[in-house]
Amino acid sequence: MGETGSASADGKLSGQFFDAAIGLLQRVRDEEAESIGTAGELLADTVATGGRLFAFGAGHSSLAAQDLVYRAGGLALMNLLTVPGVVGVDVMPATLGSALERVDGLASAVLNCSPLRAGDALVIISLSGRNALPVEMALTARSLGVKVIGVTSVAYTTQTKPRHSSGTFLKDHCDVVLDSKIAVGDAELSLDTIPAPFAPASTVVTSALLQAVMATAAGALAERGIEPPLLRSGNVDGGLEWNERVFEEYGDRIFYRQ
Repeated sequence: MGETGSASADGKLSGQFFDAAIGLLQRVRDEEAESIGTAGELLADTVATGGRLFAFGAGHSSLAAQDLVYRAGGLALMNLLTVPGVVGVDVMPATLGSALERVDGLASAVLNCSPLRAGDALVIISLSGRNALPVEMALTARSLGVKVIGVTSVAYTTQTKPRHSSGTFLKDHCDVVLDSKIAVGDAELSLDTIPAPFAPASTVVTSALLQAVMATAAGALAERGIEPPLLRSGNVDGGLEWNERVFEEYGDRIFYRQ
């Protein structure tokens, strides 16, 4: 009976998580439709005018950024902008990444050494949008003439305090803001028997939100008579050959192969 009861409880919780994630996806689909369209058009404009595309996220926000880069079915021109020690949780100790997000000056130093230039577009992903790194990155990028798309949870701006010296959040320095609708704390479930909330959904929602933007950008390019520079899976017949053609055509705008 104990095992059956445990399986039943686990099944109930898994269903609750799916329901929560689906609910968030539906909200983003309906409430962010206009912003998704604007972001997709911005990326299409950038591609059409010879600009380059970049994505950045720190810690777990980097997962959604990496999902856009060198991706089957994705835009070949999307490059990962990396900041040493904060992309992923492979740095040791992992807590160092969180500490670096709060360091003033780091973003400017990275951008000054990056290939980013006027006319490019940068997607910055930060769930809270409150740390110095994403705020400074958006500020500096825009001062360089780069268009910025911010992906964040706007709820943090009303329930937390900013950590950047300007007293502002990521959303305050973007050309387009995409609100992931994630609740402060990024945990969808709770139980009386568990002292902390659990089951984060930000990666699921943010990745879906950004893939919707990529789809919109591809469609916008096609409407203009421009073949979207899309990659195919290397595991389907002809995929590698297709990708080599794209790499050759757009090699000067792709940095993950250099």
